[in-house]
Amino acid sequence: MNRSRREAAARQIMEASSPRVPPGLYADALRRGVRARRRRTAARRLAWGLLWAVVVASAVWALTVRPWVEPPSETTPPVPGWTGW
Repeated sequence: MNRSRREAAARQIMEASSPRVPPGLYADALRRGVRARRRRTAARRLAWGLLWAVVVASAVWALTVRPWVEPPSETTPPVPGWTGW
């Protein structure tokens, strides 16, 4: 297909009337969009809630367990100059 035929075909497509849209299509699309937005908002709120719960649980765990403190020694250190008998 040469250039002039392609241009003619493109012109014919652009000049043709647009297809008829079913009457309920807009209402269906609007309803689906609203539903999708509600689901997205609910998922976002759930994710933020879970993140908040994890942060609070980690803070409570860190304050009760205190992992930064060195555990007490299980044995006594050797005393210099003491023979033991």
